[in-house]
Amino acid sequence: MNPGDRVDGGYNVGVDRAEADVDVLETDTYDVAEPGDAEGTSEITFDEELPTVALISTGGTIASTVDYRTGAVTAQFDAEDVLRAVPELAGRANYRGRVVANILSENMTPDVWVDLAEAIHEEIQRGADGVVVMHGTDTMQYTASALSFTLETPVPVVFTGSQRSADRPSSDNVMNAVCAVEAAAADHSEADNVMNAVCAVEAAAADHSEVLVCMHADASDEVCALHRGTRVRKNHTSRRDAFETVGAKPLGEVEWASGEVSFRRPVADRGAADLSLSATLERDVELVKYVPGTGPEALDVADGAAGLVLEGTGLGHVDTGWIDRIEELIDDGTTVVVTSQCLEGRVCDRVYDTGRDLLAAGVV
Repeated sequence: MNPGDRVDGGYNVGVDRAEADVDVLETDTYDVAEPGDAEGTSEITFDEELPTVALISTGGTIASTVDYRTGAVTAQFDAEDVLRAVPELAGRANYRGRVVANILSENMTPDVWVDLAEAIHEEIQRGADGVVVMHGTDTMQYTASALSFTLETPVPVVFTGSQRSADRPSSDNVMNAVCAVEAAAADHSEADNVMNAVCAVEAAAADHSEVLVCMHADASDEVCALHRGTRVRKNHTSRRDAFETVGAKPLGEVEWASGEVSFRRPVADRGAADLSLSATLERDVELVKYVPGTGPEALDVADGAAGLVLEGTGLGHVDTGWIDRIEELIDDGTTVVVTSQCLEGRVCDRVYDTGRDLLAAGVV
């Protein structure tokens, strides 16, 4: 039995330390240097025959190690350190390493989203053929979505992360990082356009580009799935295949063995969009989830806010007792957007009286 042996779900096997003997088979397999500066850029020697990929680090598990004194996982590496820790990336592309943040993703903020969008914009202006963003998985879906609405790009932008830190034998960071590089170097453009992604096929067929999230397709080490940034959701706390595309199969996939990138639906060609940045985000927006029995006073949090996202039930409904309060907010200048708590289907407020009343009150 080797330390890297795993059960079918991708987790390590358990070993009784008192009964175990350890034979060291190899050392220095991954020679990781001391962590670099928390900010700045770095470059690796270029090969003119290879595409150039900007590797941007924000921290997270993919850039973390275990502190074996406490058992906690902490963000440790800058982007160049990750390249040293993942030698399988060598020979696939030229890399420019850049650190935007060195945080665990639960500490992500809209300010960092803006910094990240500006960094990606700058890297593409410098000639990057693709961008890979290393990000913690807990909030990756939020950042990918935010970037989808702030950045238009003629080249792929691919988020990736890891459910296990780099120094765990069961880590998925190598496979995810390599597949993300393959996706970023592929001959397609996956970046931003603002749209209402009701149907993945319609979105893929439209003249636009999107941000992608590249993570395990299942618990094995065979395929990484490519999810649209505006449709991806983390649906499991710890599985390697924690990410799913809402309402459809993933847009595409990357085969680990061959590095082949394929898509299930049409994607915009590389160079189809002009590079542009719209990094002004409205921070003053509240989120309220309707729960049966909750009174309209729950909406007081949105008094004076620029916007309110209201998660209704089913097709997008709330208690009829909320409608007058919602209309007051709208009259006072708050934009109220109604969505559904359901993960599948579309919002339609024209089927029942409550929905029609919400529309009459002025919701979006």
